[in-house]
Amino acid sequence: MSSSEDEDLLGDAVEAVGGSPREGQQRMARAVGEALDGGKHLLVQAGTGTGKSLAYLVPVLADAAKSGRRAVVSTATLALQRQVLTHDAPLVAEAVRARTGTRPDVALLKGWNNYLCKHKVAGGYPAEEEPGLFEVSAATGTDVGSGDPAAGGQRGSLGEQVTRLREWAGETDTGDRDDLVPGVSERAWRQVSVTKLECLGGRCPMLDECFPEAARRSAHEADVVVTNHAMLGIAASGSPNVLPEHEVLVVDEAHELAERVTAQATGELSAGVVERTTRLARSHLSGADPAALETLGAAASSLRGRLEVVPDGRLPDGLPADVRDAVVLLESGTRNALSAMKPQPGSGGEEAGAVATARSAVLALHEVAERLLGDSVAQRRDVLWCERPRGGIEQARLRIAPLDIAGPVATQLLAGRAAVLTSATLSLGGTFEPMARSLGLTLDDDGGWEGLDVGSPFDYPRQGILYIARHLPPPGRDGPSEAALSELVELVRAAGGATLGLFSSRRAAEIASERLRDELDTPVLCQGDDQLPSLVRSFAGDQATSLMGTLSLWQGVDVPGPTCRLVVIDRIPFPRPDDPVRSARSEVVNAAGGNGFMSVAATHAALLLAQGSGRLVRGTEDRGVVAVLDPRLATARYGTFLTRSMPPLWRTHDGEVTRSALRRLAAGAGSPSTAEPSPAGVVRA
Repeated sequence: MSSSEDEDLLGDAVEAVGGSPREGQQRMARAVGEALDGGKHLLVQAGTGTGKSLAYLVPVLADAAKSGRRAVVSTATLALQRQVLTHDAPLVAEAVRARTGTRPDVALLKGWNNYLCKHKVAGGYPAEEEPGLFEVSAATGTDVGSGDPAAGGQRGSLGEQVTRLREWAGETDTGDRDDLVPGVSERAWRQVSVTKLECLGGRCPMLDECFPEAARRSAHEADVVVTNHAMLGIAASGSPNVLPEHEVLVVDEAHELAERVTAQATGELSAGVVERTTRLARSHLSGADPAALETLGAAASSLRGRLEVVPDGRLPDGLPADVRDAVVLLESGTRNALSAMKPQPGSGGEEAGAVATARSAVLALHEVAERLLGDSVAQRRDVLWCERPRGGIEQARLRIAPLDIAGPVATQLLAGRAAVLTSATLSLGGTFEPMARSLGLTLDDDGGWEGLDVGSPFDYPRQGILYIARHLPPPGRDGPSEAALSELVELVRAAGGATLGLFSSRRAAEIASERLRDELDTPVLCQGDDQLPSLVRSFAGDQATSLMGTLSLWQGVDVPGPTCRLVVIDRIPFPRPDDPVRSARSEVVNAAGGNGFMSVAATHAALLLAQGSGRLVRGTEDRGVVAVLDPRLATARYGTFLTRSMPPLWRTHDGEVTRSALRRLAAGAGSPSTAEPSPAGVVRA
């Protein structure tokens, strides 16, 4: 389809949502269409308010209708996935149908355990006894909405949640966990779902009613498949068949892809997991030879004792000899157990489900043990470390993660297809090179990638101030300094509340919250006081309220209007010096003659600063201040790289100018449209 036809379709879609033409959106749509036609890779930075989902959906759906090429569209957050699936894609599909006579089909595909299992609800599997064994953390992204502050919270006791799930099983048409509102806990959801490894497949008596199978079939028949970054992570980790064959890939919120792929490919081993798996196997395999599980039990005891003396941190030389002996024992034990885990002829019902559940747990252990015993650490493909969760409740565990994900992304996700990767934050330090490198685009032998910044509809220099408190002392390791806390109090007082505080640690956020509560009369919320969605709703609903928090608030929080007129960042968000993966990646860059600090630590900080400062201006009427309490942003040599990654707000080091602007904004907050910038760029009421 020609670019003029795409522009007409985009105009139809924009008109359908009651919008008006935007230059950046039109530029992006043209560039996406050209990338599809040329089979190229395109990085597109599109600022908040550009309307980037319509800008890529129009050429993608038009191409699907014309050429029949299937596209996969992936998002990182539940909110955007819902917007694309339920609003934007149907609207564009209808516009395509009106002009071409062909309506592209759009389907949703998630990981297996995001869908309810009817056979499990009907009693085909034993009851879950060890909820901790299979819980999937938000870091893996398997539960697509787990890290989304806008997602609904759970309600009721475990028993009440399970009862509601069983009732819902008879009502739902999709079995999709995210269609259940309010949501339920991970423990409750485990009572009605299975992983792909636990699924009985063709042996399931309820295969014809299977929700994940239905979703998979729909995806394989659809023209456009909407999925999440967790699924891309599984594909990049060597299981490309989790996605249907496709010729076009669109990654929205692409700045999160590298982290999601890394998380998906990270393995973990602890004595507790081995013990729970052994108990699970024994309870679910009553007819199996007990001797087949003896080695597993011995491996758990050996691993527990030997991990206790391993220090926290990286293990650059691989497993210590005594820990390796324990893992060798574990690998042998899992092989023996897997051999014994074969359903008896004629077995069915709960017995078949029990075998599948136990076998999947043992197989996961086996795969981790094999990886730990391999040569990936010696060959610097993986990073290995020992970790003791803070608080001392859980015991030591081994973790292993890929040193670099650029290669797998390039070969498993990008190779042989047109790819569009877009976000409001892709250009770091004024260049696309760091992001392109991290996502494998620079590994393309044909050099077929392009970076494009289509700008933003916002007038950042006239809508906001970037205040860098240059006079403060550099931040230390013991939390905010007295001077920084005093500065924070004065800024929040001037703003009349309405402050989003982004901190480098939970302890720093708690210290700041306590100080603000002591000295101010306006309400102060702190992450951990309640469920995050509830905190964000309370913050958005009251102009006087402030919200202090950590990493979960740096990305994805969308609070337009005067309830967020001050964003405070306590320090440059460099990764911890002892971060195993990033420190290893930095060493590799240094060994190759590069600058590991700039390539890894500074790039990580730039991305978070861009995302955090982007919480301020969410609409054309928004006015406010981003205040950074770390003087290094102004004084260090790397400061220019970092500030060039942030929105181009009007910059000052003058605290009184900043506080005066905040006081004027607070005074005029009842009528946001009256808050206009002065000719010098300083926001005034």
